[in-house]
Amino acid sequence: MTAPTRRRLLPARPRPPSFSGRLHDARTATAVGRWLGAAFAVCFVTGLISHYLQHPPPWAAGALPSRPVWGYRVSQGLHVGTGIAAIVLLLVKLWAVYPRLFVWPPVRSVRHALERLSVALLVASAVFEVFSGLLNIAEWYPWPFSFVPVHFAVAWVAAGSILLHIAVKAPEIRAHWGRRSPGTLALPAQDGPDRRTLMLGLGAAVGAVTLTTVGQSVTPLARLDLLAPRHPGHGPQGLPVNRTAAAAGVGEAALRDWRLEVLGPLPYSLTRAQLLALPQVEARLPIACVEGWSVEALWGGVRIRDLLDRAGAPPGAAVRVTSLETGGAYRVMEMGRTYARDPLTLLALTLGGEPLSPDHGFPARIIAPNRPGVLQTKWVARLEVL
Repeated sequence: MTAPTRRRLLPARPRPPSFSGRLHDARTATAVGRWLGAAFAVCFVTGLISHYLQHPPPWAAGALPSRPVWGYRVSQGLHVGTGIAAIVLLLVKLWAVYPRLFVWPPVRSVRHALERLSVALLVASAVFEVFSGLLNIAEWYPWPFSFVPVHFAVAWVAAGSILLHIAVKAPEIRAHWGRRSPGTLALPAQDGPDRRTLMLGLGAAVGAVTLTTVGQSVTPLARLDLLAPRHPGHGPQGLPVNRTAAAAGVGEAALRDWRLEVLGPLPYSLTRAQLLALPQVEARLPIACVEGWSVEALWGGVRIRDLLDRAGAPPGAAVRVTSLETGGAYRVMEMGRTYARDPLTLLALTLGGEPLSPDHGFPARIIAPNRPGVLQTKWVARLEVL
């Protein structure tokens, strides 16, 4: 076999797709990585807050804070807002480093194989987190697993992968961090204007995406809320609704003979008319959903602690709340003593001075300060002293 024939039989080296531009370099990757790292850090911390408010460990359930009343609204708004911004940042980051994702040969040593594995884990977990989070705020779940535990678990994988990546790439990051870093001297001077243009465009894209989505939680910007799946003023009685009465299986038959059961040392039950005859309290509180939207509203009803006292509950008692809905992960909810005893935690009967609409939980629902919306149980049927 001749030499030319042998050369023709050798496998051709795969080539990555070619994008125009000269900015697939460490300097660009570092510049974008600073913003992306900050966005992921905010998402991770606020995600932990959201998860542990929804699913507190047993030792912390009774000590979760009910103040500030707007705390969850801010933290979850930050979580969703920075998560959406991170999608733009992640795409540009992958664009900047993509040639390194296709190096040949793919594995040159054991150390190189481990580094490649860590990068693959980082990219996969980061892409999963931001895009699954985006689908969650749109309430579209095209997967067979439960979103909350998987999203939470992969967040830890992504956080660990980012820290490992920073540790491995620390010398290169340090060399390209600042404008006067020694590592930047080797870069072509003519790339500077292009890189600045790229970063300005990236900043404009992040700003545009943020301004057109953050209005779902920052109500002064509601007029700019063009891309978010929720508008804070759209829905029955001026509030959005995630789960309607029909979707929850709460119809006229379930409400016909409704009475609130309060179980404790001195159990009793009350009709809605009897609840309205009790001392009423009004409170202006935000309702903040895990999908990122939040609205402040005027709620009226009876303090939960007054209902518990009437049932003979001890001062440190918690409460279990059961809904009329026929199914769902949050049909039964437990509330620790801090929330149960807070003077602003209400069994709400009215919204904006009007009776609750069916989709907002008629005949009664929970409203509490600094509480995720999924735990503001609607269509309450029973309160049980724990």
